[in-house]
Amino acid sequence: MFKAIFTNSFGILFSRILGFFRDLMTASALGANIYSDIFFVAFKLPNLFRRIFAEGAFTQAFIPAYAHSNNKSIFSANIFLIFLSIIIIITLLVNIAPAVATQAIAVGFDEKTIDIAQPYVAINFWYLPLIFAVTFLSAMLQYKRHFATTAFSTALLNISLILALYLSSEKSDAEIVYYLSFGVVIGGILQLVTHIIAIRQLGLLKPLCSGFKHLGTKASRIKEESRKFKKQFFPAIWGNSTPQVSAFLDTFLASFLATGSISYLYYANRIFQLPLALFAIATSIALFPSIARYIKNNDEAKARLFMQRAFWFLAFLLSASTIGGYILSHEIIWLLFERGSFSALDTSKSAAVLEMYMIGLLPLGLQKLFLLWLYANEQQMRAAKIATFSLLSYIVFALALITPMGAAGLALAGTIGGFVGFAMTIKAFGVKNFFDILINKNAIYLIAGSILLTIALLLFKDFIAVYI
Repeated sequence: MFKAIFTNSFGILFSRILGFFRDLMTASALGANIYSDIFFVAFKLPNLFRRIFAEGAFTQAFIPAYAHSNNKSIFSANIFLIFLSIIIIITLLVNIAPAVATQAIAVGFDEKTIDIAQPYVAINFWYLPLIFAVTFLSAMLQYKRHFATTAFSTALLNISLILALYLSSEKSDAEIVYYLSFGVVIGGILQLVTHIIAIRQLGLLKPLCSGFKHLGTKASRIKEESRKFKKQFFPAIWGNSTPQVSAFLDTFLASFLATGSISYLYYANRIFQLPLALFAIATSIALFPSIARYIKNNDEAKARLFMQRAFWFLAFLLSASTIGGYILSHEIIWLLFERGSFSALDTSKSAAVLEMYMIGLLPLGLQKLFLLWLYANEQQMRAAKIATFSLLSYIVFALALITPMGAAGLALAGTIGGFVGFAMTIKAFGVKNFFDILINKNAIYLIAGSILLTIALLLFKDFIAVYI
C-alpha cells in the first residue's frame, strides 16, 4: 500500500514543484491583473474536467466495471469512443461560439474583456479531449497497478507552460497568454504520448486496438456491462466533483469582485491543493484498487485495516499541513510570489484567501479516504447526494460571505461545504465505525504534536517577521 502511495506522492510532489515554479513565473510576468484573470478563466474549465476525471471519478467507476467484464478489450474501446466523441463535440461547439463559453465561465466580465478572453478559451478547450484520453489510459494502468507514469506525467504540462513563459518573456501580456494557452495543449499531447508508450510496454495496447477492431461486430456482448458502467459513472462524477465545482463557482462569483480577485483565489488554491494532492489524493488513488478488491471478496476486516492505517497516515500529515499553512500563510505567499508585478497588497489578499482554504484541508482530505468505502460498496448515488448537500452549503455561504469578506469569503464558504460533506460521509460510513478508528493512542500523539507544532510555528513567525 505505502509503496504505491509514495510513488504517487513523489510524482505529484515533482509535478507540484514545477507547478509552483510555473506560478512564480506567471505571477512575475503578469501579476494579478486582467490578463492573469483571463488566462485562469480560460484554463479553469479544462482544469476542472482534469481534476474531476483524473482525481478518481472515472477510475472509481471504470476499474470495477473493467475487472468484472468478460470482454475487456471491447468494453474499454466502447467506453473510450463514447466519452471521447461527446467531449470532442463539446470542444468543437466551444470553438464555434467561444464568446458564449467565456460568458458562462465568467459572467462578471464586461463585453470588452469577453472579446479579449474568447480566443484563449477556445484554445484551452482542446486540452479536454487530450486529458480524457490520458485519464482513460491511466485507469487501465492502475488496473495493472502501475502508478508511476500518471503520477509523473503531469509534470509535462508544467514543463510545457514554463517553456511557454520563458519563450514569451519579452512579449506583451496578451502574447504571453497566447503562449500559455498553446502550452496547455502541447502539455496534454506530451502526457498522452507517455501514456500510450506505457500501455504498449505493459501489453495493453494490442488488446485495446483489437477492441476497436471488433467493436462493430461484437458490441452486443458488452451492452449490459456498458449500461451498468454508465449508471455508476455519472453519480461518481458528481460525487467527486464538489471541490472542483466550488472552485469553478469561485471564479464565477469572483468575476464580480475587484480585478485580481480571481488570481488571488487561484494562487491560494494552488498552495492549498499541494498537501491535498500530495497526501489525500495520492493515498486514495493507491488505496482504491485494494479496498475494492477486499470488498468484492467479502474481506471487510482487511479493508478496514487498510482504512485505519491510511486514516492515521493522513491525519498526521494533513493536520501538520493545516497548522503550517494557516499560521504561515502570509510568509508562504510572500516567499513564492511577491516579485515582479506581484505586489505586497497582492500577497496580503492572497494570504487571507489561503487561511480560509487551509481550515478545510483536514476534513476535505479525510473525506476522500472515507468516500472510497462508499465507492467500493457501489454506493455512488449516496456519495452524489452527499456532494449535492455539500455544494448547496457552499452556495448559501458564498452568497452570504462574498460581500463582507470578498474573495476570502468564497474560500471560507468552500471550507464550510467541506465540513458538511465530511460529516455526511462519516454518517454514511458509520459513526461507530469511525470512532472505532478514532479511539486510538495515535489520537493523543496527534493532539500533542499539533499543540507543539502550533507553538513552534508561532515563535518562528515572530522570529522572521522582521524580515518581511
